[in-house]
Amino acid sequence: MAASPLSAIILAAGEGKRMRSQRPKPLHVLCGRPMLLYVLDALSDCPVERAVVVVGHGAERVTKMLQEDGPDLVIDHVEQRVQAGTGDAVSVGLTGLDDEVDGDLDGGDVLVLPGDTPLLRPSTIAALVDEHRESGAAATLLSARVDDPSGYGRVVRGRDGGVHQIVEDVDANDDQRAIDEINTSIYCFRRSVLAPALRRLSPEDNAQGEYYLTDVIKVLHDAGYPVASVVADDPGEIAGVNDRAQLAAAEGGLRRRTAASWLARGVTMVDPDRTYIDATVELAPDVTLFPGTLLQGRTVVGRGTELGPDTRLVDCVVGADCVVEQTVGRDAEVGDGAVVGPFAVLEAGAQVPAGARTGAFYTGRLGDQAVAEPPD
Repeated sequence: MAASPLSAIILAAGEGKRMRSQRPKPLHVLCGRPMLLYVLDALSDCPVERAVVVVGHGAERVTKMLQEDGPDLVIDHVEQRVQAGTGDAVSVGLTGLDDEVDGDLDGGDVLVLPGDTPLLRPSTIAALVDEHRESGAAATLLSARVDDPSGYGRVVRGRDGGVHQIVEDVDANDDQRAIDEINTSIYCFRRSVLAPALRRLSPEDNAQGEYYLTDVIKVLHDAGYPVASVVADDPGEIAGVNDRAQLAAAEGGLRRRTAASWLARGVTMVDPDRTYIDATVELAPDVTLFPGTLLQGRTVVGRGTELGPDTRLVDCVVGADCVVEQTVGRDAEVGDGAVVGPFAVLEAGAQVPAGARTGAFYTGRLGDQAVAEPPD
């Protein structure tokens, strides 16, 4: 029997006031990529057939980014013109999904994820979907246990251990605030029950006067539907980004993952904590990176090359067996075996030929070529 269709709704309509930025929150960059793309990456281990991104503030900029840089996935977008809560956002998102998918009148299952959780791992979302389908639940939520649950919705369980409801921090009583299991705002729903449950939400039931998606859990439980849960192995990966400090913390987490990945693939980093590599960079084995090296954009580095210390390259192509130290470069090319620096600047379009030695305080410009020099 074929598995039910799986869709996803990504909530990315919020203004992000605490970011204090004119840039829409989903477009804030971590390791060279907009935050929203990492959330879409988290779907990669699941058979998601279609994703709908709910946009709002900066809608045109967000949709343009998705059209240009989005993953190989069918992605549509719908606009939430008035931000009336997460429940309303999901209702808007459902309008972007077909009522019937591949002959399944129930529409299968739908994942709901916030657009500001860039540390989510694909394996975590896959585990959520697996539990949802194996348990036969109407809804399955991803939770986490944390030392300080302040500010998060609490997962309230009954004596049987089952999930009964989620209570937001501002609406919780003292006993509920003592609960250390939090809601991550990540769910998998049976689509046939989600829309009716959303219609039963009321903004009068909470302190914010909004339609809470979290209230759907209580609606389904009270109606007799089973609600399941998965506790995240790593609470850190569900951290949301709401201000610049959280953005910096999330980027730090992504950079550590990136460094570990390259170390496992044969790249040497003298000091990984002082080495910064965008997710879009490509490195060959046996590259050595010295402290203070920043590699950004579409930079590509060939086998055996040494970079740094104190070197920043943006959208550069560096060949094999090069030495580039204390250099700043952008949109430049360095040929195999070249030696660049120290204290060199490579401007856009600069080319350093194979085997060339620039010497100290070199400035490469479009049309200029460093002269190849014999070794000493």
